[in-house]
Amino acid sequence: MTFPPWINEEFDVPRLPPEKMDLLWAAGWRRFGQKLFRYSLTLSESGDLDIIVPLRLTVSEFTASKSQRRVIKINSDLTWEIRPASLSSEVIELFEKHRSRFKNNAPDSLALFLGDDPANSSCECLELRCLLRGHLIAASFLDIGARSVSSVYALFDPAESRRSLGILTFLKEIEWAREHGKTFLHPGYSTLGPGVYDYKKQFRPLQGFDWSIERWMPWNYFAEHSLSFRITKEPTA
Repeated sequence: MTFPPWINEEFDVPRLPPEKMDLLWAAGWRRFGQKLFRYSLTLSESGDLDIIVPLRLTVSEFTASKSQRRVIKINSDLTWEIRPASLSSEVIELFEKHRSRFKNNAPDSLALFLGDDPANSSCECLELRCLLRGHLIAASFLDIGARSVSSVYALFDPAESRRSLGILTFLKEIEWAREHGKTFLHPGYSTLGPGVYDYKKQFRPLQGFDWSIERWMPWNYFAEHSLSFRITKEPTA
């Protein structure tokens, strides 16, 4: 594994066929609104330069861990609805609760991720709705390709944080992908070093995209190199 090239690209897209979305996700692209983007490097909160690693999961090979099965069990009282994504007042209200969790870099709006009109975005997007006695407490948004799906965003009510709803919604996305014969699920990205998206590394067998060779590799390939590629930002004079 070599240090990756500097990549920082984005472009606006109209509606694309599902097969084209598969190809873009397979090359490390990600969608927010009407924009596709990808980048290879980032600065951590400590000022370190770190490598962005796009992630994907082979759906048929996934097996829930003991802790993930526990999350499913403690949430057996919840019900689910799946429908086209929308910016309904109910979802916006939940988003406002969700964004209160962030002390820094709180997201401005859900439209930033889904676009102003999710039903007419670059690809089909589904809303997976998690309900407690008919009340929405969590939701995630899943882009649909021909052979792949991609997680766009997930949100939950902080008052129900003990339920691990972020993990639960992702498990539901895997279940949906498996039931609909999808090969890959792309859960966004993580960093090579420790970061806020480390929870995604719990889902195995996980693969990461190596920018240098433009290939997907098993996660242990990246774990073996995680220390050697940490670069400390030079202090300013």
